[in-house]
Amino acid sequence: MSKSRLAAIDIGTNSIRCIVVEVDQQGRYMILDDEKATVRLGENLAVSGAISAAAFARAVDAMSRIRKLIDGLKVTEVEAVATSAVRSASNGEELVAVLTRELGREIRVISGDEEADLVALSVRHNFDMSGKRYMIIDIGGGSVEIMSAVSNHVEKCFSLELGAVRMTDRFMSSDPVRDADIARLRRFIRTELKTAFGEKQPSVQTFICSGGTITALASMVMNMRRQTYSTSHGFEVLRSEVVHLLAMLVRKDLKSLRNVPGLNPDRADIIIAGLVVIDELLKYFDANMMLVNERGIREGLIIRCMKRLQLLPDSTVQRNWKESIIEFARSCHFDEPHSRHVAKISLSIFDALDKEFGLKKNDRRLLEAAALLHDVGYFISYNSHHKHSLHLIRHAELFGFSPREREMMALIARYHRKSLPKKKHPEYERLEAKDQQIVSRLGGILRLSDGLDRRRSGLVDVVELKRNEANFCFKLLGTEDISVEIFGGNTKKDLFEKAFAGVVTFEQ
Repeated sequence: MSKSRLAAIDIGTNSIRCIVVEVDQQGRYMILDDEKATVRLGENLAVSGAISAAAFARAVDAMSRIRKLIDGLKVTEVEAVATSAVRSASNGEELVAVLTRELGREIRVISGDEEADLVALSVRHNFDMSGKRYMIIDIGGGSVEIMSAVSNHVEKCFSLELGAVRMTDRFMSSDPVRDADIARLRRFIRTELKTAFGEKQPSVQTFICSGGTITALASMVMNMRRQTYSTSHGFEVLRSEVVHLLAMLVRKDLKSLRNVPGLNPDRADIIIAGLVVIDELLKYFDANMMLVNERGIREGLIIRCMKRLQLLPDSTVQRNWKESIIEFARSCHFDEPHSRHVAKISLSIFDALDKEFGLKKNDRRLLEAAALLHDVGYFISYNSHHKHSLHLIRHAELFGFSPREREMMALIARYHRKSLPKKKHPEYERLEAKDQQIVSRLGGILRLSDGLDRRRSGLVDVVELKRNEANFCFKLLGTEDISVEIFGGNTKKDLFEKAFAGVVTFEQ
């Protein structure tokens, strides 16, 4: 199958980023390289109005390195754009001309509206927002792009000069920062928001945020929670966590900030201004939670390039989490009839228990996904395949699931066989108590359901659950002799009985 290699380059106020991907004919892409150079084009730009000679030189050096990278990887198509700092600098055109020669390809200076369009492309590609009203926010070094959207339709778009580097240069003049400077910055942000949106702010359900400040925030919050995920993409951050983190950071000088767990030292001097902007945005729109989009402008460029090359399927069709699960499972050559039947049994049991035990709609989705994926570990080896399933699911690109949900899904699949959840299992131990309970209950349902398809023949359906105090009696319907399936259910009912504090029996 022929594949194409594409690159997207974003020349921002704080850094120059280049992503290189390999795309197949079905529109699936794999990241080959992700290069970042902190060049600080916006350094002192607010005062001087021009990109400094030092920043100019850093940018040229970075572009020279990127040119060698994309040539070495045999990239055939490059999308390169420059944003806020270059737009506003008096010598921006000169820099673009030099960087274009260095890269050997066209570099375009794009407007704030086009930045917003690229970010929106990335959001629609990564998040299922059908039927929801939400805000898309990209916080760069020079500007902040804010879009209000419903489903796949962007209603309004604003580009405000509230970027982390710009706000740091303008308001953060002491080390550590002064309370008075923070107060001035907050007043300025509120004035800019009121000018753009008016006194009556739009009501939103969800924030989806991208940019270096956002991923730094996610990394610090993850560290605070003692959570370890392979990515912050889709990670949920509460406003209360932003408030607490800011209260801790503003007391530190720059040297101490560079040692904050989860914070890249290169971003230490601009992180406070960036977080103040986030806090004021959340407050203004009365939002309590945000989702992290790790991709942003560069992925928007890749998607646009893929569309131009006709490598992307019909984008008017809403992506679906279940299709993403099945696509990944098929890439691991899973036993589809068995996995679908185990999912069917699992959901029958779930639906008989959900009201009594307070199981939620999203728990059902996690169970179905885990049931479909529980055996993907066979792709690596039969031996310990439940552990291989855990690791494959943890690191998979699965549409519509947050890092927390993917971690729980991976553990539900992991416990479909062998040992039960134990405190000594590090992934399980890191979960909050309520999530441990969900994993145990859903894992118990999946484990039992897998036992009831012992011969992988789809012979058994669970048609009724009879409850009598601590007894769970499942009535089974079989198309032939199902004694082997009942034996399998009895050998794998242990986690269910422990999680639901009862005794399981079967009748035909």
